[in-house]
Amino acid sequence: MKILITGVAGFVGMHLALKLIDMNYSVYGLDNINDYYDTDLKYARLANLGIIKDRIAYDTELSGKSNFTFVKLDLVDATNLLKLFQRSHFDVVINLAAQAGVRYSIENPNVYMEYNVMGFFNILEACKRYPVKHLLFASSSSVYGNNPEIPFRENQRTDEPISLYASTKKCNEVIAYTYAHLYHFPITGLRFFTVYGPWGRPDMAYFIFTKNILEGRKVNLFNGGELYRDFTYIDDVVESITRLIHNPSIDKPAYRILNIGKQKAERIADFVSIIEKLVGKKANISISGKQDGDVDITFSDSSYLIDLIEFEPKIDLQNGLKYFIDWYKKFFNVVLSDK
Repeated sequence: MKILITGVAGFVGMHLALKLIDMNYSVYGLDNINDYYDTDLKYARLANLGIIKDRIAYDTELSGKSNFTFVKLDLVDATNLLKLFQRSHFDVVINLAAQAGVRYSIENPNVYMEYNVMGFFNILEACKRYPVKHLLFASSSSVYGNNPEIPFRENQRTDEPISLYASTKKCNEVIAYTYAHLYHFPITGLRFFTVYGPWGRPDMAYFIFTKNILEGRKVNLFNGGELYRDFTYIDDVVESITRLIHNPSIDKPAYRILNIGKQKAERIADFVSIIEKLVGKKANISISGKQDGDVDITFSDSSYLIDLIEFEPKIDLQNGLKYFIDWYKKFFNVVLSDK
């Protein structure tokens, strides 16, 4: 079976590719390696997949690990994306590529419309023209907005997103439903809840907090730390996706949305306290008001997913953050003082 992962130089994409390579799938990875955050981290992730930075060229297939092929390509490049599908005949597509970031979307809305909406539309068109057995795509818990009904369930209203990022993810879900209805190929949307762990994104709170505490910089707690997030460890997310690959919906249309979350809302102020204990340093706390686009709480009901794949996200926050911090110190050569 041949599987395409878009956004493979990203956090979830790299981890998923490594898992599927170990499971002996033929894995293709696609990424445009944009500079939204430090590309050195993206190239380091690709190095884990056997891809050497200096050999990468646009729209050229490059061999990495024995059953991994990388293509530097942009999803908005519809012409070359269709050519890739035509020559490769993918069985499954897992679309993780997107412009991430809630606050960045408020300042740069055009980027999100181009990459998250048009890029995903191009994926849908490619899957329609060169049929696949299953398309899975990354949505987000942000589509729930400030829905007062918690925990969040997939059948709740999601028509009041409070950031453009969330709006583009909701748009993806709606367009995907139409394609499943009209063109009869199975599509699964995955609402991720605050994924964290080694090799994570530098713009995420846990990464910023760890960096700032270790460097003695201020840790800015928005809304006084009184925000709650359903932190979900990367290995649990990857295991969930791999179990879904061969488990498409059999409904008509063959479309569904699934929450992937730990089913526990953690207070951000408590989250910082865990990091402080793990690194052995106190945070220099600065209290700020709430930011535009920030939801008050994310809290998943993932029972639909758990029943479907017979697996429940299980890594608790204490252990998950320890794994991340161990990786962070090794990757960035952090040496802690005994004082």
